Amino acid sequence: MNQAAADTEPSRVIGVVILTMGQRPQELARAVQSVLGQRQVTTEVVVVGNGWQPTGLPHGVRTLGLAENLGIPAGRNAGVPLVGGDLLFFLDDDACLADEGFLAGMQARFDADPELGLVQPRVVDPTGRPSPGRWVPRLRVGDPGRPGPATALWEGAVVMRRSVFDQVDGWPACFFYAHEGIELVWRTWDAGYLPWYAGDVIVHHPVIDPARHDVYYRLNARNRVWLARRNLPMVLEPLYVGTWIALTLLRVRQGPALRAWFAGLREGIRVNPHGRRRMRWRTVWAMTRAGRPPVI
Repeated sequence: MNQAAADTEPSRVIGVVILTMGQRPQELARAVQSVLGQRQVTTEVVVVGNGWQPTGLPHGVRTLGLAENLGIPAGRNAGVPLVGGDLLFFLDDDACLADEGFLAGMQARFDADPELGLVQPRVVDPTGRPSPGRWVPRLRVGDPGRPGPATALWEGAVVMRRSVFDQVDGWPACFFYAHEGIELVWRTWDAGYLPWYAGDVIVHHPVIDPARHDVYYRLNARNRVWLARRNLPMVLEPLYVGTWIALTLLRVRQGPALRAWFAGLREGIRVNPHGRRRMRWRTVWAMTRAGRPPVI
């Protein structure tokens, strides 16, 4: 636990869940220290080892070793009961906070706006490499420093209300990997809260070319179908899936990748993901007004 309050009033507790597979010990240490160095808040930190038991961490940092890799969303969910606080902060082991006042600033934003549901900060490579557009959670990226409503999500650093997390049933554990952030944002909108992209606040993360392999393409496609089946009004399901079939055919040229993608598509149709919560039409309209109707 990190107590760093200089004011006379007691500092607020923020629960922090850091997810790791134990393959980046230096990056993990940097992530943990960036959280422990936060000022004017009290952090309760748990490091969740997905398929391993975390060791060698600073005193006061809790650990949870999962016997097997349950996937990214389930791993994050597993850490939540072990930390307190009205706010939750999810951080990947290869990301870190650039400012000691980050969490105190997030607390102030949530206190000031009761309709704020979750916040994704701007992601910057600390070496100065240009950030990919996928890190900005909106359809038209534009200036990455411009704040605005989030219609997607980069999941590596996310702050959200615990009450909203509970209301939307947390991260979609069945996804394992890929698009879990989109569902979290959709359900936050549908719960009546605003997901926000804080382009004026920075976290650090290296630019990494994500590996494109059979599992990536399969889960990418399967989870696109599951997003639609779990969340969209039935009339929008084929529109959303059809849009992504067309985009994939335009973007992906390699035969093995396409075969893996369509195998995932078939799996998404064949296997029931359960947990359906149909989005309200007013949510569809709200997201459309925010710049991204939930058909793309």
